Formats: sequence, structure tokens, C-alpha cells
Amino acid sequence: MRHQMRGRKFNRTSSQRYALLRGLAGSLIEHEQIQTTLQKAKDLRPFVEKLITLGRSDTLHVRRQILSVLGSHELVTKLMTTLAERYKERPGGYTRIIKAGFRFGDNAPKAIIEFVDRDTTAKGAINRRLHEAARQAEGAESVEASNS
Repeated sequence: MRHQMRGRKFNRTSSQRYALLRGLAGSLIEHEQIQTTLQKAKDLRPFVEKLITLGRSDTLHVRRQILSVLGSHELVTKLMTTLAERYKERPGGYTRIIKAGFRFGDNAPKAIIEFVDRDTTAKGAINRRLHEAARQAEGAESVEASNS
């Protein structure tokens, strides 16, 4: 019997599963919507919702706890400011899972997991900032080259 044996193994060790969930949680917080397999999305939901519930109380101890899970100051700041403010009055249920067909290669069921009331401009925002910074650097180099 499998009493109190929740969660899937995903053919990984416990440390690899934890690293997988940490990475997926970081991507979800960064982009506010990600596409993954249905099983991973179902295991990711309680992981992320516990982080958001924890982040609603803005203390240094909570900030350090979330930092130990996510490993990025930018993600912790976004979670504790933007997301915590957005879901301050909501008692739970911060994410939604939408089934998205089957993957082409192995026919695995895909799903989209996203935050309820998400910011649609957040998806790919970091990539846009990196591209704009690179363009500005190229523009500054071309201006310096033409002046020489």
C-alpha cells in the first residue's frame, strides 16, 4: 500500500526531482505561464502555491526561505512584491492547469500551467530586456567606431 506516498517519481532521484521542481517554479514565476507535461504541472502546482502563500508574509526569514528554494534574488523579489500583492486577498488557488494536447515525439500529454490573473506581458520579458541591452551595446559600439 502507498499510504502517504504522494507525488510522482519521474524516474529521478529525490534530489533530481527537487531540482526539477525548483527549475519549473523559477520559470513559472519569471514568465507567469509555462508549458510542460501534465504530470509535471500537477506536481508543480502545490510546490508553487506553498511558495506564494509563504511569500505573502513579507519577513526576512520568509525571504531567505524562498531564496533557498529559488536561488535567485530577482525571482524572490518578484514573488514577494508583485505576486504577493496580486494574491493578498485570495485564500489559495493561485495557478490553473490547461490541457494542451499531446507532444509530437512521444505522445506525452502536455499542459499549460499559469497564474490566475497573470500579467500577459511577463512572458519573455527577460529575453526582451537582454535583446534590447545587446542592441544598445551594439549601437554604442557602432557610434564609437564611426567617431574614430
